[in-house]
Amino acid sequence: MVFTKDYKYGGWENCVKLENNEIELVATTDIGPRIIRFGFKDGQNLFKEFSDQVGTTGGEEWKLYGGHRLWHAPEEVPRTYFPDNNPIDFEQKGNTVKLIQNTETTTGIKKEIEITLDQKENSVKVLHRLINKNLWEVELTPWALSVMANGGRAIIPQEPYQAWEENKLPVRSMVMWSYNDMKDPRWIWGSKYIQLKQDPGAKTRQKLGLLNTPGWAGYYLNGELFVKRYGYDPDAEYVDLGCNTEIYTDWDILEVETLGGKVSVPPGGSVEHLEKWYLFKADLKQDEESLDNDLMPLIGRTNF
Repeated sequence: MVFTKDYKYGGWENCVKLENNEIELVATTDIGPRIIRFGFKDGQNLFKEFSDQVGTTGGEEWKLYGGHRLWHAPEEVPRTYFPDNNPIDFEQKGNTVKLIQNTETTTGIKKEIEITLDQKENSVKVLHRLINKNLWEVELTPWALSVMANGGRAIIPQEPYQAWEENKLPVRSMVMWSYNDMKDPRWIWGSKYIQLKQDPGAKTRQKLGLLNTPGWAGYYLNGELFVKRYGYDPDAEYVDLGCNTEIYTDWDILEVETLGGKVSVPPGGSVEHLEKWYLFKADLKQDEESLDNDLMPLIGRTNF
């Protein structure tokens, strides 16, 4: 594993870069915490970059920037949209880098993202941490959002099939937002998978929330597959009517979002949420038989 500090990327002068033989990850310390690039070396960035925002700093307005960020749910204005436009600290030890934000002045919450790059396989552990710096208890839900590059499609598993004779009880919640349209052609509703395409020509927004017990979600773009693995706790209380997975898209982006359970955090305490990321080369068609043959063997090579 190679670690580089003071790495220049996209106009930001102070970035950190982690790389192994095949993949690389870049996080800027000029703002954040934000992971702004994840991809194969000398390959495409699977994360979205906004050309008019990359390299910028400062200001009181929240900016999307692109990349991967940490929020606390549920989504509320102004709490959720605290601007992360200022420099952050970082600590590096071996193949792990911790990104450390100053405490949010409006919420009393401090955000950290701890990144550990595997030295042998194309995977990264991304540990998200919310720390309560208030003098009182706060209810928090960690929310990890990856803003994906244009033109790909998200892939989410359906729950394993069981016949009526085997199970007569529901197995998951599926949550819709008021602006969602199930007839939108970006959706591909399948028996084994739900897929959502990012279309730069789209005029509307779409969002879906799920309770996802298999614990994975993918994004496929130009022959490369990004996979997230994450946990499901049957005893946890999940926000947004019971979601640990959410997918959002509009004309600019598609977000692959995961959520931890809601926790009451005492003063000085914290809550953590872990994702494990993988990158694969792949040729994935949209039909379910092809996904069974070409996607699922790759999912079988991942773990949490």
